[in-house]
Amino acid sequence: MKKIFYVIVVTIAMTQWSHAQEENKFRAGLDLGYAIPDGGGGIIIALEPKYNIADNMNVGLRIESAAMAKNVSSDGISVESNIAASSSFTGTFDYYFASGSSSFAPFLGAGVGYSSLANVKLSIGELSDEAEVDGKFGGLVRTGFELGKLRLAATYNLIGKSDVNGSEIKNSYIGISLGFYVGGGKWKN
Repeated sequence: MKKIFYVIVVTIAMTQWSHAQEENKFRAGLDLGYAIPDGGGGIIIALEPKYNIADNMNVGLRIESAAMAKNVSSDGISVESNIAASSSFTGTFDYYFASGSSSFAPFLGAGVGYSSLANVKLSIGELSDEAEVDGKFGGLVRTGFELGKLRLAATYNLIGKSDVNGSEIKNSYIGISLGFYVGGGKWKN
């Protein structure tokens, strides 16, 4: 059993070493996508400069803006808010599982950062109210793949809930994005 484990570990290590992006190179990505908050929707745009710390790992700073409408609940009543844009600044880490000699590279990633949340305008019939929402620290987890210079990713943005005038606002959301990057060298064969 130990021999099988060692063979698997060595095989994975050799695959990662022989098929990867280039270490010590900078790259920058631009992603566009769809945001899925609790009971709403919106769009995402993100810029992410990165540095390849190894052939299969990089660190970066994700600067993202998400414009979305979402549900707000207060005493069991659900109200949809107007579209508002929030921005986040997140330090990220991605690990790539390069496969074969192709340019297909699945990845897993995570990050920690700060989200500047948009003010919320609530409307119930003729009544409307605008409330200020404080920013929150949070994080993200993501997975996806790169194919050549294209990138497809699913990201869960973990942001704490806000309480405004007795209304609970869930700030976390899922993002599905498609993007591309420039720089970073080529995937080695």
